[in-house]
This record gives sequence, structure tokens and C-alpha cells, in this order.
Amino acid sequence: MRLYCTEEHHAAGGNGSFYLMKAEDALTRLLERYENGVRLIYLDPPFRTGESFKMRIGKGKQAQTVVLYEDKLDEESYLKWLERILRGCHRLLDPQGSIYLHLDYRMSHKARVLLDEIFGESNFMNEIIWAYRSGGRATRCYPRKHDTILFYRKSKKVYFNIKAVGTPRGPERRNHMKRFIDEDGRIGFSIRSNGKTYTYYEDSLIYPSDVWSDIEHLQQKDRERTGFLTQKPEALLKRIIAASSAPGDLVLDLFSGSGTTASAATKLGRQFISVDQSPVACALLRRRQLGITSEPTLTESAPESLTIRYPVDRTPCRIDAEIIRKGDKRFVQLKKTMFSDKESAPMYAATGVVNGAVFCAMHTNCAPKLPIKLPLPSEQTPVLHVVGVHGEQAFFTLE
Repeated sequence: MRLYCTEEHHAAGGNGSFYLMKAEDALTRLLERYENGVRLIYLDPPFRTGESFKMRIGKGKQAQTVVLYEDKLDEESYLKWLERILRGCHRLLDPQGSIYLHLDYRMSHKARVLLDEIFGESNFMNEIIWAYRSGGRATRCYPRKHDTILFYRKSKKVYFNIKAVGTPRGPERRNHMKRFIDEDGRIGFSIRSNGKTYTYYEDSLIYPSDVWSDIEHLQQKDRERTGFLTQKPEALLKRIIAASSAPGDLVLDLFSGSGTTASAATKLGRQFISVDQSPVACALLRRRQLGITSEPTLTESAPESLTIRYPVDRTPCRIDAEIIRKGDKRFVQLKKTMFSDKESAPMYAATGVVNGAVFCAMHTNCAPKLPIKLPLPSEQTPVLHVVGVHGEQAFFTLE
């Protein structure tokens, strides 16, 4: 029998939630619960490129191209949409909170006008330049090799800890400085200029400026790569999260994409909320988050569990599966999945139980190759969850 769920819980996967919906729609729901309660917001919205962004999923004959999102709003519509997003974000931030808006040359200058209006010019912190080396080389103009990240605070009470992103100066000698070892055994360097002596130690910290050229753009064969075209490197988000939030703080990303913000937040001990309208983004976040920690076990929604929320999906689905028994254990062998009468390998499969409209996952496979075998719970009616390459979802009881 087919069931219809709107939520899934994983005991592992970080302390956070994902919402499968448009950013502007999610704001209404988030404001009901989190107004004045978010410490940090990172936004990497569409840049208004005029393009359609797609992703190739699967291999061989079963591979399919899926549209991730359309980035084709005219300028007036885009700015009205962005203004709505930013006003909601301002209400969500707590007094110590801050926002990082990641754009490029197309709309960053106009977005700064909106931010000045909504957050106040006095709450501007930095215009961060993320300079990188990737892609082709223009000849009709200077190659465009940087993004702009606009950093604003909500108030003067802002939390900002630059020491959290400092790096040791190291053994390199700079500006003809003299190397020395002090009475405590610390290695340092000194130089005398204009009657003053300047001293630095090897273990003292150097802090990043507002030009970030030390974080590389992801390359095609980078191990972090998920296939999502606009994916940002984890090092970029770790710097932002470490400087503008403390462990346990809540971090929000309304354009989750490849799931980088959630991954970085989890590894740094923060809570997260991620939102995206693309089912592929949902699948990528699930895969990254479940890969961070060990295999989840069956629980109700634990205090630090991963929760994923989505609308009911009634796409027609059929499966070919059988239950296998080995001693006192049971497994399901999934042989075929068909959504809307089209056969394709699933993008995700899991077994667990359903309570109301909530699926509690027990065993998961984030990259299934049919046929696959998954263990079944023994105490309650087992349920199989399958997700198609276009994000279609279906839940089936197995008895």
C-alpha cells in the first residue's frame, strides 16, 4: 500500500532541517518560529544570468538531464523578489546576527542599495571579494574572476570573531625581518622602522582581509564536487560560519543548492536550516549530511536529528520488490522503480517506519544501483521510501 508523507527524520545527519520549497514561501513559515532567532544568514541566490541550470544524473542509458532552476527574471522582477527575501531575512536575524549576500557583477551593486535601505548604511560591514582562478579567459575585456559577498549586520551588537578564522603566521620571513627565539622558546621575527621595533611570532595569527584569494573555486574533479553547477567550496562557508557564529548558533541558507552551508555548519557544530525549491538539492543535502556521520538508527525525531520537509507527492509510482528472510532478520530487495510509467534507477532509497505523515528512516542508500537490498525493522510495519531522478517521492508499506 502506498503512503503519503510530508516529513522524514534521520537520527544522524547533523542538527538541522531542510525545506523543499521556494525561498519566499519558506520565509512565511520560518518567521512564525524563528523571528529574531537566527544568528547568521548566507544567501547564494540566482545571479540573474538569463540561463537555465541543469544537471546530469545517473550513468549510461539511464542517465537523465534534470533542470535545477531557471534564472530568467527581468531586472525589475528580480529586485522586487530579492527585496522580499532580504526584508524577511532582516526579521529573522537576532540582534547579534549578520547576513552575507553572495552575487557577482550583474546585480551586486543594485543589491547593495537594497541592503542599505533594509539594514541601514551604518550596518554595512564589508564588501568581500572572492577572487578565484577557473574557467575560460576573456579577450574582449578583463576576465571576470571574482564574486562579491556583501556582509551586513543587524545591529551594533553583532557577533564577529575574526580570531576564529586566523591562520598562524608560520616560519616564512617577511620584509627582511630578523629571526629570533625568546626566553620561552617561541620563534619570532622583528624589524626596526622609524625608531620603533615591530615583533611578530611564528604562532601569531594572520587574519583574512576583504579580498579572499586563498580559497580556490572547485575544479571539475574536486572530491567535494556533487555535480551541482553553482556549487561553492566548503572552505568559503567555513570561514563565514566560523567568524559570524558560535557553536550551537543557528545558520540559515535559503538557496541550499549543493548543501555546502549545511555541511560546513554541521562540521563546525552549528544548527542549520536549509531551503531550496529543487528536489535535486534535497537529494544532495541528504546525501552529504548522511555521509558526515555514521549510519542512522531508527528513532523518533531526536533533538539533533536531520529533518526534511516537503509537500505531498502523488506522482504515479510502481515498484518491483520482494521481502527476503534470513533467520530472524528481514530485508527488502528492490529490483525496479517506475515513476509515471517510466523505468529509471532511483536517486535514493530507504527503509524505516511511518508515524502519521512522518517517515523515520532506519537504513538508507543515497546512490542505489538496482537491485539493492535494505534491512527492514522488525517491530513495526516496514516502509520503503524511493526517490526518482526528478525528485518524485513514493512510500510503500511492506508486509
